[in-house]
Amino acid sequence: MEKKLLDHYSDFIRALPNGPLSKEQLLVQDLLLDANPSHRMKLYYIPYEYVNENAKVFIIGITPGFTQMQIAFQTARDCLKAGVPLDQIDREAKKQASFAGTMRRNLIEMLDKLELNKALDFPSSVVLFEEDRDLLHTTSAIRYPVFVNGNNYTGHSPSILKSETLYPYAERICLAELQAVKDALVIPLGKAVAEVIESFAAKGLLARERCLFDFPHPSGANGHRWIQFEANKDKLARQIAEWFR
Repeated sequence: MEKKLLDHYSDFIRALPNGPLSKEQLLVQDLLLDANPSHRMKLYYIPYEYVNENAKVFIIGITPGFTQMQIAFQTARDCLKAGVPLDQIDREAKKQASFAGTMRRNLIEMLDKLELNKALDFPSSVVLFEEDRDLLHTTSAIRYPVFVNGNNYTGHSPSILKSETLYPYAERICLAELQAVKDALVIPLGKAVAEVIESFAAKGLLARERCLFDFPHPSGANGHRWIQFEANKDKLARQIAEWFR
């Protein structure tokens, strides 16, 4: 796994003002990791480097959006000011921020409809994000937030697989996480992520039977998510039951 960057950015994070953080405070040169001017694309640091190698469920988004970035930095700032040890901060930031908001609610509803909670002997999949977080690992195909023209990157224009800027991050970081978290069921959210994970499987770098391909992206911006979900529901539910049997 990559060496953590949090130590490098801790002074910047600690100096952030109290209260909600804005794009003007976070989408700044100090946090910029990479850029592609031809696509008006910028990629920024986020304290998201914790990897839960003992997880049983591994959920992969496209890239953290600004809401997740904001919550992660606010959490990390508050933890640093409270004296929380550095090695616990990105874990707490990821716990609070991953798929936060309506996306998390939609995701939990979908997982429960597929009876993941029953396979894990839980009343609801919500516990994966709360008291049983130790069974969950969350990440993104591109770990760090990506913005195009200042807006959240959606996985298209360009696609991750065709982007000389983005694909190296997926191959170097996301793949390393998948290989480190050996025993987890892998849930790529949406077509853009599934294409990346499929490419790893096609190269023999990841077992296909681990992966719930055809799981729709749960974002409210995906207006077809429930149609996509119902079309693949039975297949996905069988795969979950077989994996945890």
